[in-house]
Amino acid sequence: MLTIAIIRQERDQLVEDYKRRNLDVAELLDQVLELDELRRATQKDLDGLLAQSNEISKKIGELFKSGQHEEGNALRKESAGDKDAIAALKDQMNATEEQITQVLYQIPNRPHSSVPQGKSDEDNEEINRHGDIPSLYAGAVPHWDLASKYNLIDFELGVKITGAGFPVYRGKGARLQRALINFFLDEARDAGYEEFIPPHLVNQASGIGTGQLPDKEGQMYHAVADDLYLIPTAEVPLTNIFRDVILRKEDFPIKLCGYTPCFRREAGSYGKDVRGLNRLHQFDKVEIVQLQHPELSYSTLDQMVAHVQGLLKKLNLPYRTLRLCGGDLGFAAALTFDLEVFSAAQKRWLEVSSVSNFETFQTNRLKCRFKNKEGKTELAHSLNGSALALPRILAALLENNQFEGGIRIPEVLVPYCGFDTIEG
Repeated sequence: MLTIAIIRQERDQLVEDYKRRNLDVAELLDQVLELDELRRATQKDLDGLLAQSNEISKKIGELFKSGQHEEGNALRKESAGDKDAIAALKDQMNATEEQITQVLYQIPNRPHSSVPQGKSDEDNEEINRHGDIPSLYAGAVPHWDLASKYNLIDFELGVKITGAGFPVYRGKGARLQRALINFFLDEARDAGYEEFIPPHLVNQASGIGTGQLPDKEGQMYHAVADDLYLIPTAEVPLTNIFRDVILRKEDFPIKLCGYTPCFRREAGSYGKDVRGLNRLHQFDKVEIVQLQHPELSYSTLDQMVAHVQGLLKKLNLPYRTLRLCGGDLGFAAALTFDLEVFSAAQKRWLEVSSVSNFETFQTNRLKCRFKNKEGKTELAHSLNGSALALPRILAALLENNQFEGGIRIPEVLVPYCGFDTIEG
């Protein structure tokens, strides 16, 4: 969330920057500034009235102390209306501050200067590619057929139990899923991330803190009776560990990881883009999160991207790295790199990770600050990345490693799952 100080100081530059998101924020910024002027004027009136009230209270006390009770009672009666006026000004202050907050909630993060201009994912900038795209045998099939043939995933049973987008993993499919989770967690641990097992439901304040609410309210599952939300990613509970926390400069970097199921209502409808594991309402993911000093957050972003690339290399999956354009950039992100793997049977790229620097957008909402060397408080920077989301990784592994008699398991996963091939 933008700070009012930045809006006041850099209003015109902000208007230009947001054009890379294809947004005109001039009206929203001016609305914030007008409301802030009202808030400041109200604050001035309130401060003056409070000072006057304190002086009168002091004078009343002196009158009673000197035995002038009649004069003291008269002055007390005369000033009785000040309490109502003070209460009214406080109510006006609270209402104005709430209005400011609601307007600020409508403004996405300021895009980093390196974010390319563009309107959709077709305008994203490819940074690099790694690995060879495999050539499959003539009878190769997509992962949903492989899952059925080898009894790895039962999509129809998931529909029976819950609905579309909730697959049931079974047998070696379940073991391979668990192997990937443990592999990703071990790799994160070896990279210095502390593992957490967070709650899978969060309160509204947590959703607001990381920017899912109110922006993505319709995409989250809401347990209305308890006013709790099922998490769309472990980023939400992990980052909220530091809500209302003041850190020390020497605490950086703070590195967390966690495996959770993820729940998203926007799974889509029909077609190959959403078939099988391509898009789900419930899926598993290992998330990495960092809190970092502002001066180091972009070098940290590069390190996090390299970590995800290392996982894909170890799984021997061909991948490419994309810098997201302004039109495809997430609401809370200042800069995002997507990593996509090539699905040989589907003959297309599948997004498996987004790694983002949010700068102060989340930490301003969270009030996550640190003491700088002068002893003043500053907002920390927050970053997160998928390391990795499992469904499309599993889809690409099954498809790219299939042969006429079965599916080969990447060597790095064999110690985790206990088998090197899947055969029927």
